[in-house]
Amino acid sequence: MTVQTITKTGADTPATRLATRLAFFVAGFAIACWAPLVPFAKARLGLDDATLGLLLLCLGSGSVAAMMVSGTLTSRFGTRPVILAGGAGVMLLLPCLAAAPSTALLALALLLFGASMGVLDVGMNVHSIEVERDAPQPLLSGFHGLYSIGGFAGAATMTACLSLGTGAVAGTMISTAFILLAIVLMAPRLLRTRPEGEESHFAVPRGIVLVLSGLAAVTFLAEGALLDWGALVVTDLGLLSVKHAGLGYMLFAIAMTTGRFAGDALTARIGDRAALMGGGVVAIAGFALLLSAPFAGLALSGFVLIGLGAANIVPVYFRAAGAQTVMPGHLAVAVMTTTGYAGILLGPALIGFIAQHAGLKAAFWMLAAGLLVVPLSSGLVVSRRR
Repeated sequence: MTVQTITKTGADTPATRLATRLAFFVAGFAIACWAPLVPFAKARLGLDDATLGLLLLCLGSGSVAAMMVSGTLTSRFGTRPVILAGGAGVMLLLPCLAAAPSTALLALALLLFGASMGVLDVGMNVHSIEVERDAPQPLLSGFHGLYSIGGFAGAATMTACLSLGTGAVAGTMISTAFILLAIVLMAPRLLRTRPEGEESHFAVPRGIVLVLSGLAAVTFLAEGALLDWGALVVTDLGLLSVKHAGLGYMLFAIAMTTGRFAGDALTARIGDRAALMGGGVVAIAGFALLLSAPFAGLALSGFVLIGLGAANIVPVYFRAAGAQTVMPGHLAVAVMTTTGYAGILLGPALIGFIAQHAGLKAAFWMLAAGLLVVPLSSGLVVSRRR
């Protein structure tokens, strides 16, 4: 099956670039709005930690399940309706997360919210590859950078609303208004596509797509581990107090965002293969610095190096998935998105299991060792000329 883009000027235009950036922004904004609501939901419904953990699993399970079929949806309907459906879903369901009157209804809302996020994630990644394929220079790192900006904006908006006493439900309504504005702006600018020939169905990853999916999972696992365990590792090492432990992840996030906005120009200059090799080495060096630093300043520098090194690895993998010919690009992107998200979901549990038996520091050294596959496999997944 092939997908025909219905445009007269090509896929890469200022309008389609703006639409892609808005889609990534909405995804980051929406998921970040949920994070400040977690303690409010726990207190309002009287949830214990175990029940809260199961609820959070509903969010991830909904995302993974939706991602598994989203490649087929983009094949059948095109990226535009898939992105708009996912965006509308997160917009409509966000207030439900704050207003759900029972644990069961919150579980359902999280499941559907996660599914909408999964649909949006796959749709926007496929769309971004279509736009970049027609562009004279790399664009994916910058698109992914807008996800991070959206995350900052969503968390800041929701936190500000709650801090000012607006209330959780009112805060989500205000956030929903921003999402609606972004959807209205991007809707007419998204690529209009339609399938030609036989409809593609979900396919088992094979060949280079299987390799890329595994590599994406490893990279996302490392990023997810920093989110959930980064603050704890610096306190366990006696480098920072509990009240300052969040500085590490904050610096990591800032470094990653900066690295992604600089990444398109960097990869255009040095090539994708060199970006993978250099990024992997820098990220591993960051882990080594974090885990062996004798004082806090050096440990925090490690977080910065990890963020800079990891910033452009996943965008390069998505570009390689879109360029391969083993299976349709939209299905390859869907598989990679699914396995990457699974890495984020399974990562915290895996790190916790290892930490319980060998210590958290040993678990983080294993993450650094796992990232060795990034530079070692760079020649396999990307040709030398790229």
